[in-house]
Amino acid sequence: MKLRERLEGKRMLLTGVTGFVGEALLHRILRDLPDTHVVALVRRKGSLSGRSRMEQVLNKPIFEQVRERYAGDLSALLDARVTVLEGDLSDVPALPNDLDIVIHCAGDVSFDPPINQAFQTNVLGTEQLLRRILDSGSNAHYVHVSTAYVSGRRRGAIPEGPVEHDADWRTEAHWGLAMRDRIEETSRAPGVLAKLRRAAERDHLRAGPITSAQDTERRRKEWVDKKLVEAGGERARSLGWTDVYTFTKALGERVVEEVGAPLPVTIMRPSIIESALETPFPGWIEGFKMAEPLILAYGRGELPEFPASPDSQCDVVPVDHVVNATLAAASVLPEPGTPAYFQVTSGARNPLIFARLFDLIREYFDKNPFDMGERGAVRLPIWRFPGGERVERTLVLGERAHKAADFLVTHAPRGDRVRKLARELDQQQRRLDFLRRYHDLYRAYLETELVFTDDNTWALFHGLDPEDQREFSFDITTFDWHYYLVELHCPAVTESMRKYDVIRRRRGRSAPQVAKQLPQGEGIVAAFDMDGTLLSSNVVETYLWLRMPELDGQGRAREVGALLRRMPGFLNAERKDRGRFLRAVYRRYAGADFQELERLVDDSLSQHVLERVSAAALRRVREHRAAGHRTVLITGAIRPLTRPLEPLFDEIIAADLAIDDRGRCTGFLTRPPLVGEARAAWLRRFALQNDFDLAKSYAYADSHSDLPMLRAVGRPVAVSPDVTLWREARKGRWPVEDWKTSSSVSRLTLPGANGGSSS
Repeated sequence: MKLRERLEGKRMLLTGVTGFVGEALLHRILRDLPDTHVVALVRRKGSLSGRSRMEQVLNKPIFEQVRERYAGDLSALLDARVTVLEGDLSDVPALPNDLDIVIHCAGDVSFDPPINQAFQTNVLGTEQLLRRILDSGSNAHYVHVSTAYVSGRRRGAIPEGPVEHDADWRTEAHWGLAMRDRIEETSRAPGVLAKLRRAAERDHLRAGPITSAQDTERRRKEWVDKKLVEAGGERARSLGWTDVYTFTKALGERVVEEVGAPLPVTIMRPSIIESALETPFPGWIEGFKMAEPLILAYGRGELPEFPASPDSQCDVVPVDHVVNATLAAASVLPEPGTPAYFQVTSGARNPLIFARLFDLIREYFDKNPFDMGERGAVRLPIWRFPGGERVERTLVLGERAHKAADFLVTHAPRGDRVRKLARELDQQQRRLDFLRRYHDLYRAYLETELVFTDDNTWALFHGLDPEDQREFSFDITTFDWHYYLVELHCPAVTESMRKYDVIRRRRGRSAPQVAKQLPQGEGIVAAFDMDGTLLSSNVVETYLWLRMPELDGQGRAREVGALLRRMPGFLNAERKDRGRFLRAVYRRYAGADFQELERLVDDSLSQHVLERVSAAALRRVREHRAAGHRTVLITGAIRPLTRPLEPLFDEIIAADLAIDDRGRCTGFLTRPPLVGEARAAWLRRFALQNDFDLAKSYAYADSHSDLPMLRAVGRPVAVSPDVTLWREARKGRWPVEDWKTSSSVSRLTLPGANGGSSS
């Protein structure tokens, strides 16, 4: 009997239809099994109902032929062929009692999920689905899609049968779920929080305590997730599995064997599932599976070595072979209480070793290299397969060197060269993170010494009608690896990256820029920082501008010497708390005549200040004013220094020096300097009082300490930023601009007492 006839009139429940295997399975049924009806378990996602998500799946190109049979009417297609059952494995709804077959191919397929998630999906989700089938009263044939790697870290031939182990799935599941609460509790312990807080403050204290606190909480959540992953991995390895994925999939099989005993049960064990050989079309793949990140990294020259044994097997199967074998197994009813096992693998009959895999991938990229623009074609690394231990040592050395280099860059004076070095270091960090992740995840798979037997699968295939053997083939011996990898798989997985490279080259590597035409309107604020943003200056420089003209030669030397002695303390204060740094500098104004400071600015410094303002900055301020925006200068500089800029701004917020009854500066301020989070708070209150829309407003700043102000608006711009702010801007896709002072203006030039200058 042919496969269509065996499955004719069957009602088949599918889980995981929005995933890779589930989608391919759904396509095969709808296209080639016209008398089989699908009941799809689809969970709601946000505002999208289960039916809406199913419509999204059916709108994909591979279903075009199926849609044409219903004149493109998705509702008609769904009504005729698919019943959508909204639900999730964590909350399986009541199932209909007329199901003939259930194919369960949903699950957490990442190798390192948090332990609680892995158990919830792969173990308890399977249990709940089985109990719902039993509760429905149907005697459905339950087909469970597992993985060949449930065998764990065994060696030699792996049979098609139950995995021998003593792990109790109930005990382990209870422990796995409880770990979430335990680790959450530990994450709030004083020692852990103190360590996380100190790390956050090292990076963000200059921006303010709330910014540091927010980053501390982010780090705590990441710590929880990391520990949950580590807990699962260690428990799995302690029991002989490679990772928590294979561990929970093995326990899921034990659930099937126990809870599903009253039902006819089949367990499918595919190995590494990759792109299609024929159906839906040659090379079809969705998303990145196990091999794709490694193939792409090698093709881009970012995978210098591989921790695999060259003679170990890489067991890969095309997705359509898995789908065809699953449908064939679903059509054969086993006896209840005696599960049937089928391993859909390649190693026993068409082995592929890693040395051969490397040769084929290199051959493809030799002929079809990635084009890196001006740098030309990528230079491909040659793998020597030195072994996992040596690769690990090389990786550790690279991580240590990167950490030292990154410390130097983040503490270096800002500039184009420093930001370029930071960009290169960030690229290196991504490569190191990639290598670390895949080295840790895949090493156990890359040094395996096992072969999956497939005698049951082989017999299943030869039990098919000859026509079905051609149309629903899963004979792994019928194709060669050169054709599959070089002609189909590599072109398929590199296609999207090649398209992205073309788009990236067209756009250029520059960061997004502020629109040339600013939006018109009165409800918009444009807030500007001064030192380092509008002016190529800093607080110490501007202090010298005001103090040097009134001193003679010896006085200048003493003042500069005193500042140099204080500079380490200034720098330390500035890194930790910009407000404290400003207060320390402004103490040196004690005894100065305030009116004389203002006169000095008006008579001697105005031209010098305006010469230090970037021409690009002047244009931007004027553009905002012409667009009807309220321009605001928010600076930690003392107010007299802002007098030359008054015509440019509607509001100026500056540091006000306290004055005694003789008109002399006391060395204190009238209120705390507006820095870090205080700037953001002022801007929010200003917008609220004057009915401005911060979501449409702009902020321009150069320092990481201004991060809260930049985050307070919808259109932040980083101007000649320090490395930390530059990295935040790249994360947020903020525009990054360089506003440079004219090259004719020297930073070593100080204004003279009579309007001239001195060096």
